[in-house]
Amino acid sequence: MNETQNTARVAVVTGASRGLGLELARALAIRGWQLVVTARHQAELAAAEAELAAHGKVVALAGSVVDDQHRERIADAAATLGGASLLVNNASTLTGYELAGTPLPPLAEHPKAALLETFEVNVLGPLVLTQLLLPQLRARGGAVVNLSSDAAVEAYSGWGAYGASKAALDQASAVLGREEPLIRVWSVDPGDLRTRMHQEAFPGEDISDRPLPITVVPAFLGLLESRPASGRYSAAGLLADGE
Repeated sequence: MNETQNTARVAVVTGASRGLGLELARALAIRGWQLVVTARHQAELAAAEAELAAHGKVVALAGSVVDDQHRERIADAAATLGGASLLVNNASTLTGYELAGTPLPPLAEHPKAALLETFEVNVLGPLVLTQLLLPQLRARGGAVVNLSSDAAVEAYSGWGAYGASKAALDQASAVLGREEPLIRVWSVDPGDLRTRMHQEAFPGEDISDRPLPITVVPAFLGLLESRPASGRYSAAGLLADGE
């Protein structure tokens, strides 16, 4: 979006209580954006809200992106602030692992309920939330950022459900980018980061060699500043282009 033309600069960020979602919300808040942030865990979200509110207006709504009423509350909150110019669909689940019973079950053994949860959280939730916010985004020439993964394009054992869901989100993002000329739709692979979700994929292993989420935030800020065409990008590529 053109920040000079949009004084309200309202952003909706899902999965904003920790990791990359929190880092992106923090960066936007510091730059004067008003925020609607959401995550599933009330206590973590409240802590994030307290920090972000030091920089400006923040509406924090705990809940799941698969819940119809919760998505409607998010859209209503953004409208109350003046209308969303940016939607960051960051919330995701690794493999519905709470239901699967193990972080990375093979597809042959992946429980049906866990598969459904993975696609509901990683694909259906972001798409329906985007539908609800599209009128606001169109009116402001806004943007949608959908968080992808290299697992969407590479075949990794154990990552079948997550990778397939991210591949589906990539395709939906590509189609939406063609269908919605008034906005930008970017699917972004942030790379391998040191996050709780990534640690859960490798329980007991040392992942301290992975970069922290804050290291890729400039890539996302660069998207907002340069507004390239809708499409799929990697944080590494965006950072290299910005050098």
